[in-house]
Amino acid sequence: METRISGWRIALGAVVTVILVFMLLPSLITAVISFGSSNQIVFPPKGFSLALFRRFFAEEGWVASTWLSFRVAIWSTLLALLLGIPAAYALTRGSFPGRKILALFLLSPVMVPHVAVALALYIYFTEIRLTNGELRLIFAHAIATLPFVVVTASAGLRHIDPALERAATVMGASRLIVLRRVTLPLLTPSIIASGLFAFLISFDEVVISWFVARAGDTTLPIKMFSSIQFEVSPVLAAISTMLTALSIVVCVIVATVQKEARSG
Repeated sequence: METRISGWRIALGAVVTVILVFMLLPSLITAVISFGSSNQIVFPPKGFSLALFRRFFAEEGWVASTWLSFRVAIWSTLLALLLGIPAAYALTRGSFPGRKILALFLLSPVMVPHVAVALALYIYFTEIRLTNGELRLIFAHAIATLPFVVVTASAGLRHIDPALERAATVMGASRLIVLRRVTLPLLTPSIIASGLFAFLISFDEVVISWFVARAGDTTLPIKMFSSIQFEVSPVLAAISTMLTALSIVVCVIVATVQKEARSG
């Protein structure tokens, strides 16, 4: 009986390993190509160099698009946190009519197809005559990332024992002091995690950006998508490698913060 269970575990481990390799292989191949010395996408590369990374910084437009993506991601993340954390607190701790409807409304950007959200935002921004392209991108990305902040913060709040807040209240602390000195410090790991995820999602957003961006406001994903329509530049491999590295760094930070929170 024990031998049969071990066999199943070995088979399950083998299947999981194959799936992981299948998922990681495209990124690994792209990373190897990005260190090639050819002006074309060649695998395996004939020589290794950092020429493609130098081209990214030298060619016109790439750095400007990257900087725009960083600005939009940072401001939209801050906006999503300002809206999402209070909303998560109200949904988790509060009890008021229409709470479930409000939750559905806040989570709707991830349930509705992205292209429908993008078209709705484009029409809305046109109707209110919002012509600043960067501002349109910030508002649109904040709406797109808001559900992830609400879900992550709500999960963090559910792990905070309400007895701690009640004890502080019994000791005479006002609701604001309880929120500032008890709830928010305990919620900090979830706030950091939700902010980092929102930043990554905003930085990678292309569908909504394509609809709401105006001429000249080209984020990095839009420029990459536009570039691949007319040529397959090997610089794209270098950019993909840098974006993959950024995602790994963010995931490591989130895992570290969550681990320290659990051990603390």
